Amino acid sequence: MTQARPEQERTTAPPGPATGDDYLERRALRRGSAGWVLLTGLGVAYVVSGDFSGWNFGLAEGGFGGLAVATVLMGVMYTCMVFSLAELSSILPTAGGGYGFARRALGPWGGFLTGTAILIEYVLAPAAISIFIGDYVESLGLFGLEAGWPLTLACFAIFIGIHLWGVGEALRFSFAVTGIAVAALLVFAVGAFAEFDASGLNDIKPDPAAFGANSWLPYGILGIWAAFPFGMWFFLGVEGVPLAAEETRNPARTLPKAIRWSMLILVCLALLTFFASAGARGSAAIQSAGNPLVEALQPDGEPTTLSRIVNYAGLAGLVASFFSLIYAGSRQLFALSRAGYLPKFLSLTSRRKAPYLGLLVPGAIGFALAAASGNGARMLNVAVFGATISYALMSLSHIVLRRREPQLSRPYRTPGGVLTSSVALVLACAALVATFLVDVVAAFIALGVYVVAIAYFGFYSRKHLVAQAPEEEFAALAAAEAELERN
Repeated sequence: MTQARPEQERTTAPPGPATGDDYLERRALRRGSAGWVLLTGLGVAYVVSGDFSGWNFGLAEGGFGGLAVATVLMGVMYTCMVFSLAELSSILPTAGGGYGFARRALGPWGGFLTGTAILIEYVLAPAAISIFIGDYVESLGLFGLEAGWPLTLACFAIFIGIHLWGVGEALRFSFAVTGIAVAALLVFAVGAFAEFDASGLNDIKPDPAAFGANSWLPYGILGIWAAFPFGMWFFLGVEGVPLAAEETRNPARTLPKAIRWSMLILVCLALLTFFASAGARGSAAIQSAGNPLVEALQPDGEPTTLSRIVNYAGLAGLVASFFSLIYAGSRQLFALSRAGYLPKFLSLTSRRKAPYLGLLVPGAIGFALAAASGNGARMLNVAVFGATISYALMSLSHIVLRRREPQLSRPYRTPGGVLTSSVALVLACAALVATFLVDVVAAFIALGVYVVAIAYFGFYSRKHLVAQAPEEEFAALAAAEAELERN
């Protein structure tokens, strides 16, 4: 362990009860609980619910052609970003994930802004998905429920309970449920492609007032940009894989492998789902459907055996994403709290090495938001806004570290280097602006949360950072090495 520089000591809390020898011992995760297969499943689990619903609303923004171009561009952004994250996670394999990368490259403010953006994504997204689960069960007539909120409460209580049981058990549960959802997507694709008709892809009537409108781009060139957030739904959340670093076997090798495989699987699922759904029923028919895959399999509106299977499997997909996003949010909160950016008590871990307050507090906030608003779509838009900010800052972190510290040991190197992360940065900024085109209210809600968080950091927590936290120590080491080189 290295000692902090004098400058670092002046911005951290002095050693005391909160930062004594047992500080990190009381904030330890269970190491070696996951290999690359479980982590690949985790990466897919973050995202898989987006294949079942949500992406299709982009058809109403850009039509088939607009959403197709947007999905390709967002796929390029995520691919470039995950290759960059694979390198960064091999350098700094800690639970901080994106916060840790930005902390080293961009300083405490950069680390805090990145971590806060990630936290917004991973607190709001599960809350939104819990609403969708409740609506889904209610529409299926399961358990005789006439309201969704009791199931929302049950989801938070049961799935947080599994996480409190232990990370190994949680990841295996997530892997199993994700497997069911992925299998259902493959079965759906086979059935839908049997009814494929290319003429249905561009059956949305063009808007004559839109610039460049035609049958493939019914809402014109601007429709491509407006469809960016919906193209993201096929990949949103995969960047959370590095958050499992401290609970992974040989993270420097395991994380890059899991990130790459997760992205490959998600790209394949996106292509199958998008083309099969629109081609089986037509873009116009599914553009506003809450359950587009089921709609695509029911041309006459009557349920079939296959549509029922996909309907129930969609619930499995929602559960998988909800469950895994709870995990991601708890680890990001844990890392920020352990380093003093957020109240330190939130990073305490139980006897089973689970960050119990990091699970319970976001869960309580998520349930309260879900029960109070019931607007899952808006909460997801807020989550997307936070995600795009974090993508831009994480991509920038890769560029800065490549330029400033080329000698840094990199067990894995991003193909294309800075060019790859630069592409991710530009597309992330474009996606950030696009969120204002879709839901300006959600964008300003996210900005409001950011302002409150920045005020807390600026006036209080930046003066009480914990120097021995892994991400802070890593940054202090870099500063010390740079000072030695100058001397």
